[in-house]
Amino acid sequence: MSTRKHTALPKAQTLIEALPWLTRHRGKTVVIKFGGNAMVDAELKAAFAQDVVFLHHAGLRPVVVHGGGPQISAQLDKQGLVSEFKAGLRVTTPEAMDVVRMVLAGQVQRELVGLLNEHGPLAVGLTGEDAHTITATRHRPLIDGEPVDIGRVGEVTDIDTGAIRALLTDGRIPVVSSIARSQDEGDTGHVYNVNADTAAAALAAALGAETLMVLTDVEGLYEDWPRSDDVISRLTATELEKLLPELSSGMVPKMRGCLHAVRNGVQTARVIDGRVQHSILLEIFTDEGIGTMVVPDAPTEGATA
Repeated sequence: MSTRKHTALPKAQTLIEALPWLTRHRGKTVVIKFGGNAMVDAELKAAFAQDVVFLHHAGLRPVVVHGGGPQISAQLDKQGLVSEFKAGLRVTTPEAMDVVRMVLAGQVQRELVGLLNEHGPLAVGLTGEDAHTITATRHRPLIDGEPVDIGRVGEVTDIDTGAIRALLTDGRIPVVSSIARSQDEGDTGHVYNVNADTAAAALAAALGAETLMVLTDVEGLYEDWPRSDDVISRLTATELEKLLPELSSGMVPKMRGCLHAVRNGVQTARVIDGRVQHSILLEIFTDEGIGTMVVPDAPTEGATA
């Protein structure tokens, strides 16, 4: 008797392919930086939420960190405030900081928490201010060798993981807005706007995460852009460090974040194309993977652990 052909068999094969990856990542913390097109396209947003909830139910411990550049710019325009950038960072006046705080914590985070919670009472929103999760000091980037004041933009100085760990232990999905409390003397009660790529990398390192995933609007790190669109699928921390001076300004904070993460205990850092639906699942649970993966340098011979 011939066996009936089951049309659902490819689904089973896909699930079985995921098995070694599920085994490897179970119980591990994954920090995901949500941004780019995935943040403004309704279908991509919904797919992102499904991916994060899937990771949670598969036994991983996802933590989501987000910025909100397009939404902040739109709200500043509405209020007649100019968006100005220096050294690739938004110049953040006290008036602009009020808008940043409102948009990140009151709009972007609320929407993302809502999308995740369509699948159950899982997501809890917090900002870097909450429970001193992210502390920062004023960041003065160098332009032509001179430090420049760009307002309420922060450089991360300390991470307190207590609140996030408590949420993870309770089976929740923390959703963190990239705002930090100020540690500067005489500046108590104030907050800083922190680059979300930088915040995600600092959190991944402090949490001892297995993986940092950064969603972007490109396929990954290109080998020889713009002459070629070949993507580098894997590189070491040292290889990445050599490439940093040649990167476009938009990729610098992302790749610096990946470098910081793998140099501080994170096993892999990945830049993946957020324009692809379910890119997170493709990256974690398939043999092919997509995007660029950064790994720590191999230990040198004779070095002790």
